[in-house]
Amino acid sequence: MAANTVLMQRGFLFPWAPVCLALGIGLYFGLRVEPPVWLLALGLLALVPGFFLMRLAGDVFGPFFVAFTLIAAGFGLAGAKAHWVAGPVLDFRYYGSIEGRIVKIDRSASDAVRLTLDRVVLERMNPADTPHRVRVSLHGQQGFIEPKPGATVILTGHLNAPGGAVEPGGFDFKRHAWFLHLGGIGYTRTPVLLLEPPSRGLWVFKARMWLSSRVQSALPGEAGAFAAAVMSGDRSGMGQTTLGYLRDTNLAHLLAISGLHMGLLAGFVFAVLRVGLLLVPRFRYHAPVKKWAAGGALLAAFGYLLLSGGNVATERAFVMAAVALCALIFEKRAISLRAVAMAALIILILHPEALFSPGFQMSFAATTALVAVFEAVNRWRAVGRDLPRWTGPVIGLVISSAVAGLATAPVGMAHFNQSATFGLIANLISVPVMGLIVVPMGVVAGLLMPFGLDWIPLWAMGLGLDWILGVAETIAGWPGAVRPIIAPPAWVLPVLAMGGLILCIWRGWGRAVGLVPMALATLVWTQSERPALLIADNGALVGLMTEEGRALSRPKGSGFVAGSWLENDGEGATQASAGALWPGEGGRTRRAEFGDFEVVHLQGKRAARAWNACRPRQIIISSVDLALKGPCTRFDPVALKASGSVALWMGEDGPRMLTAAQASGHRLWHGTRPAPRDVAAAQ
Repeated sequence: MAANTVLMQRGFLFPWAPVCLALGIGLYFGLRVEPPVWLLALGLLALVPGFFLMRLAGDVFGPFFVAFTLIAAGFGLAGAKAHWVAGPVLDFRYYGSIEGRIVKIDRSASDAVRLTLDRVVLERMNPADTPHRVRVSLHGQQGFIEPKPGATVILTGHLNAPGGAVEPGGFDFKRHAWFLHLGGIGYTRTPVLLLEPPSRGLWVFKARMWLSSRVQSALPGEAGAFAAAVMSGDRSGMGQTTLGYLRDTNLAHLLAISGLHMGLLAGFVFAVLRVGLLLVPRFRYHAPVKKWAAGGALLAAFGYLLLSGGNVATERAFVMAAVALCALIFEKRAISLRAVAMAALIILILHPEALFSPGFQMSFAATTALVAVFEAVNRWRAVGRDLPRWTGPVIGLVISSAVAGLATAPVGMAHFNQSATFGLIANLISVPVMGLIVVPMGVVAGLLMPFGLDWIPLWAMGLGLDWILGVAETIAGWPGAVRPIIAPPAWVLPVLAMGGLILCIWRGWGRAVGLVPMALATLVWTQSERPALLIADNGALVGLMTEEGRALSRPKGSGFVAGSWLENDGEGATQASAGALWPGEGGRTRRAEFGDFEVVHLQGKRAARAWNACRPRQIIISSVDLALKGPCTRFDPVALKASGSVALWMGEDGPRMLTAAQASGHRLWHGTRPAPRDVAAAQ
């Protein structure tokens, strides 16, 4: 029976290759202890004997050897990449001069301009201990110089090591920064000064920023910033309010240069070249016009990839477009799950860490679901044979928007803790404008730019973008446009994804088995239990779950941590309203009951000096170091540096504690740290 099941899948097993590779990558990142290098090398070397054994094992057992080999290879590949990008990371708070070359310009969540610098020089630091890259947010009075790509600048600022998860099991920014080569994160409130003008190198980055500047000068305002994001991938001009409208209406994908943009651009260039070549009689009858047009579209797509900055979604879109266009050139089938699998393999080999990024997950979730659904629609195309021709594009738009929305909804809800209620309506109104006006006019603007006539198509492009921004702002203002979603346990999203993959890839009625893990994961998600007590990794904020919701010990300050906690709770509260829920009066010493325990939060040196009690069943949290002695449980910056953020649940036997260090383990990007104390040990 099992043998027949495997044989039935012959010819359709290749899409499972990136799934197996992803399982190995997930296995590496899921470990709590860094594996030895020899084990990583063994995983990579398993490729050779694995495929040899596949041939010996035959049609039934061969696929299992390949699957095991790919899992081992993914494990080794992820570890190799983690060691390859290793670099110094600050282990103390630095204040002083910071010198470096600008290699990236973007904006922070607080709408501040951020500079990413390489060739870093820090005052009184050994070059061997200096991070390869640092990222600095610009606050205070700036504007003395305009940050330009490749310029060497100097400033006085604060730097610290990249922070860990704001709560145990949450997004691990330390790991994210490790793979970005970021060894320090900070800010400055003093002006940035130009040390050296831009030198040679960074040609693509310079071209992107030049194009962004030109577009925004010709098309000012948010529409111009939107156009710059679409044409060059530079989002630094986008305001946080506009980004919020787009996220709340599920239109943020229009900003990312992904499959929609790449497909529209390649399709537009292909159509223009093909029609243009057909107008020449000599080419019309004696040349492979279709293949030439596909080749031209491939070159245009590659140029767009370079200008976009090459993020994961764009790379996936380019590979998909390249596979489709090459299929046209070689007269093969253009779009299939094999093409999606090829794109996924390439991305995972180049960027194994991308497996955990929302961009990768949403991009491939949407693409896999769309290809699988439209393959099924093509098999059943006789059903709509008698419908009017004009209904085809309309039905296709509705189906594609609905399928992409359903496929990406769980990913978006898990990562961003919200659901756009009217996202389908917003996409149905906006996506046609993107395809018929915005992208074609962007291509025309690029062609006319050398002649100084790009302002004409940019004006038309601006009309389309104004429409999209207006739709986003209007729909985002509707009552109930955004629904907060509680954060799921870490294993829920992978189980959902595996169920969806079985539904899309498996052949035959056996694919219905995929509904089982999806239903199980959904049920567990809806029953998720949030921590009863949360402690920030610097002791500056405490969150206590009450009957009315999460109560915060401070109504302002530590805004990023507070916002993350409240989003994960799925209640949609603000920090001010959550701060009002904390029992008792305000002040620097906040007290509350936690079951049979008393929670005390000491804010600042004066409150810490004034507090001298340390009794059993007392949890003392402080934003400064404590010198208390006694049987209480203490969390101050010294203890929290070892443990990271802390979550506690109240059980029948007392508090149960989980720290960020316990959840994430001892990995390359965390360095070494001692094991945290248990609450029970201090009772």
